Amino acid sequence: MEASRAVAMRRGVRLEVLTIVWMLVEAVLSLGAGVSARSVLLTAFGLDSVVELLSGIVVLRRLQGRAGEAVATRISAVLLIALCAYVVLFSLAGLVLRVMPESSLLGVAVSAVAVVVMPVLAQAKRRVNRTLESPSLRADIAESITCAYMAGATLAGLVVSMATGWWWVQYLAALALLVWLVPEAREALRGGE
Repeated sequence: MEASRAVAMRRGVRLEVLTIVWMLVEAVLSLGAGVSARSVLLTAFGLDSVVELLSGIVVLRRLQGRAGEAVATRISAVLLIALCAYVVLFSLAGLVLRVMPESSLLGVAVSAVAVVVMPVLAQAKRRVNRTLESPSLRADIAESITCAYMAGATLAGLVVSMATGWWWVQYLAALALLVWLVPEAREALRGGE
């Protein structure tokens, strides 16, 4: 039994390292594409990837027997609240001022890959967590699934905007991200207390 737990722990560590690497790539590419295209939607997706990156580091540290979860959870809560405010303010300002984001093939590619990668990672983590029964890993699985949904909303907003020329769809899709961001922020606030 202890041997299978040790194997699961090693797999969990490898999965978190893979998650951290992907979140770093996703964050850098999404933020770069978002700033370049003046896209609140892509920038919000990239900023959420930074929060997910932080979460992955926390879970990795927990799996390695290190502490620090409370501080990281508080930081995540503050970042998520700031991200929610950013999405609301910049989406509304973009709509009112008619700031038309540009198309971003890179943004489409990154969000499309995330739609595939994140559920695969979540499923692999779920298998490992059947043995480990880690609350931190369970929360990380939920965040991976949330990231997949957000990637889907981002992808849909970008593709519809590109296909139709309806620039405002990106702002509506960014506001739709709040469906996942607000509960994440609430959960992080509760966890940081």
